[in-house]
Amino acid sequence: MKLFSAGILALAIGVTALQAMAAPDSANGRSKTSAEQRSGAPAKDKQVREKLNAGSVGIAGGLLEGAPIRFATEIARVADDGDNLHVLPIVTRGPTENVEDLLYLRGVDAAIINADVLDEFKKVVPNVQQRVSYILNLFPSELHVFVRPEIKTLQDLAGKRVNFNTAGTAAAYSGPLIFERLKINVDKLFIPHPTALEQMRKGDIAAVVFITSKPVDAFARGKWDGGYKFLPVPYAHELEEYYLPAVLDAQDYPQLIAPGQQIQTISVPTVLAAYNFSPGTDRHQRLARLTTLLFDRVEKLHAPGFHPKWKEVNLSATVPGLTRFAPAQAWLDRAARARTVTSESQAKPAAAGNVTSARSQTGRSSQ
Repeated sequence: MKLFSAGILALAIGVTALQAMAAPDSANGRSKTSAEQRSGAPAKDKQVREKLNAGSVGIAGGLLEGAPIRFATEIARVADDGDNLHVLPIVTRGPTENVEDLLYLRGVDAAIINADVLDEFKKVVPNVQQRVSYILNLFPSELHVFVRPEIKTLQDLAGKRVNFNTAGTAAAYSGPLIFERLKINVDKLFIPHPTALEQMRKGDIAAVVFITSKPVDAFARGKWDGGYKFLPVPYAHELEEYYLPAVLDAQDYPQLIAPGQQIQTISVPTVLAAYNFSPGTDRHQRLARLTTLLFDRVEKLHAPGFHPKWKEVNLSATVPGLTRFAPAQAWLDRAARARTVTSESQAKPAAAGNVTSARSQTGRSSQ
């Protein structure tokens, strides 16, 4: 019983001590619950958290081994502006799923996507093209249809085994969609391309479909004798909504294409897309800041160490099926007006010089 009473007494003393710790300090009026609270750390944490989130933009990139995540990382390197803008490249399942991330994933403001991926979302999100716009046409991913010697035309592939690489890649999504648009029904495989190329040599697979920026090492450096080739893909009406015409030539693949020959194909635009937040909102303003910084500093991306495709990026290039992000269009309009003003100011002194020269010539003629 005494032991029990002693325990109660100890408990009471402990509770009293805790209450005393939690009571306001008469000298400064602050709670003494912990040293962290007395130091003001929670308030500081909240301030830092709000500051970081207020200036952050998330870009959905892609798989670690793909070009899109490299582009997202390099955009972050150039457009990052300290406390004013913190650009976060995000590793994702690939450009084919980045539209879903852009529409629904918390923290994603922009994404690198293939333009034709929007076609699938039209079925479930009818207004998807009003919710997504594009900031920049980054680079074309050319369609490579590489076939065995006995295959002569695309129609010859009907019913044959064709590999479209693994899930999440551009080929795995866009390849079957392109064949469906051309009404060519093939036996679709989705295995790694190196494995498929070996099976192709054995005759187990008729073709492999790559959708990526040329040149592809497997064709540029590999040894392919005996009639292996790229098939031409005409720019048919069925492909005009999302794709652009392109060519493969001897400069790309000297072992497979003769000098002076061109293989007609198409390309899938790979774009930096933005979610259309309402103008004036915080997230819209962050994306506008990202766009301005990226466009202002785009020449930095031409330096050694960045992806060589940056040198081919044209800020004014359009994207079939999409509307340009309004702040991007505004930047381009300002740049066009500035060029016009510069041209006019340069033309005026030249014109004045011509008038002076003419007067001088007239004066000499009359003497």
